[in-house]
Parts: sequence; C-alpha cells; structure tokens
Amino acid sequence: MNSSLRRTARVHPFDALKPELVAWYTCEMRRLIINADDFGLAPGVNRAIVELQQAGALSSATLMANGPFFSPAVYMAFAQPALAVGCHLVLVDGSPCLRPAEVPSLVDPRKPSSFRTTVGSFFADLLRGRIREEEIEAEAVAQIRRIQSSGITVSHIDSHKHVHAFPRVLAPLLRAARQCGVRCVRNPFEPWWSLKATRPAGTVRRMQVHVMRTQGRAFSRLTREHGMITADGSMGLLATGVLDDSVLRSLLEAMPAGTWELVCHPGYSDRALDEARTRLRARSESTRLNSSHITIS
Repeated sequence: MNSSLRRTARVHPFDALKPELVAWYTCEMRRLIINADDFGLAPGVNRAIVELQQAGALSSATLMANGPFFSPAVYMAFAQPALAVGCHLVLVDGSPCLRPAEVPSLVDPRKPSSFRTTVGSFFADLLRGRIREEEIEAEAVAQIRRIQSSGITVSHIDSHKHVHAFPRVLAPLLRAARQCGVRCVRNPFEPWWSLKATRPAGTVRRMQVHVMRTQGRAFSRLTREHGMITADGSMGLLATGVLDDSVLRSLLEAMPAGTWELVCHPGYSDRALDEARTRLRARSESTRLNSSHITIS
C-alpha cells in the first residue's frame, strides 16, 4: 500500500467529529467520509450504492425523499444496517413532498407541479426575492420527515446540486434539520489542494466550483450559529462526471490531516438514469471506486 495512504481512516459519517472521540485522534490523522449522493434516483444508482457498501468502499449515502425510486432505496437501506443514510435535499430538478400550493415560490411557474429544472433559474429567482425562505424550510422538514417516517435515522443532510452552499438556502435548511433532530451537514466547499489534484475537470465546472467557494465564510458562520457539525471540506465536487482511478488516487494522496468527505455519484446506466439530468453516465464512478485497488485502512 502506498505509504502516503497509510494513515487515512475511513470513518462512519461524522463519527470523527464527536467530541468524545477527539482525544483519540492525533493531529496527523486523516479521516475520510465516502458519501454517495442520489440514493433513490434510479435502480442502477440504488444497486451501485449497495454494492459499494458491501465492498467496504462507502461510509454513507444520502437519500432523495422525493426520488422516483425512494421506496426500493429504503428497503435496500434496511438490508444494509452498516450504511448510514442522510437526506439529499432536493429543491431543483424534482418535485416537492408538500403540495405545490403549500410551496408556490419553489415550483416552476411554467410547470407548477415541479421544481425549477436548473440551478441557474433557481438562483436567479432567489436573488430576485421570488423564493421564500419559509417555504424552503417547510419543504426541507417534509423531506427529512418522510425519510424518518420510513424508520430510517437520518444521519446528516446535504443538497442536490449543492444549493445549500448559499446562505439564503443554507439558513432555512439548517433550521429544518435542527427541527428534525439532525445535527450534521455536508461542508460543500472543495479546498485548493483538492481542486489542484483534479486535473481533468472542464472550465465551466471549475468556474462553478470557484463561485461556490465564495460563500465559505457565510457557511462557517451559519453552521456555528446553529450548532451544526460538519467536516473540514469536501472533495470530488469538481470531479463529478470525471472521477476515475487516476483522479481518485491523486485526491487521496493530496489529502492532508483533517476530516474530509469524498462526494461521489455511483450508478449503473439504465433508462431511469438516462432520463435524469445528471453528469453520471454508464457505470462510471461506482466502477472506479470499487476497482481502484486503493486500500484505506
């Protein structure tokens, strides 16, 4: 095993951040959370997530409460008790759990049964004051509680398309999480060392990640004010759609001391996935994580 990887511990989501365990860790310890997004999006995604967990390559997955394959994902989650399950909050490119009449500012004016289809249109209306924070909070509570009502303990929250990186979305989502008894949230900001280690990313994606990084201080302030637990940062955001063996090894070798989350989107290609608006295609990231031959110990 590469010596640069020997002191990397793959941990149960956010366990490394519990105060009672702080003394156990040394300042040189590198802690890695591997989370799969989009649980419930498609049968091929659900299958890939379970296979990765069974292979010991996954810490957690975040479940879409309004995903088209939510119920099969819940069944599969119960069959994998070691898999921590969070809530992948969806405010873009999906449908609300609440009735559209209860969250009118969140739905697409042209298709009032669904959310806006793009992050750009969502943020344009958010900045114009057309989206109400109280509706974001109410919908987030509904999504978290739908997962909890299935019997799953929600370990943490993150968001589809990482919209919680922005304060006007983050604040109501944190209030919703606290209301539902959830204390952990993804830190969606990718550090410089990770960006540098992700060489094949496209210009547009790189620009999007850099724009998101401008909100880092507000994220730190809001999570602190709400008493939320989070990691030091995330990696793999820039690599979405291009994560392969080379990129994965580069990221892990560059990872410094601290607690970091590797964000991945595993899945086998199927009709449901082909119809989704996603960068993931044809058994990409699941194969790469499972066949990388990188031992994390």
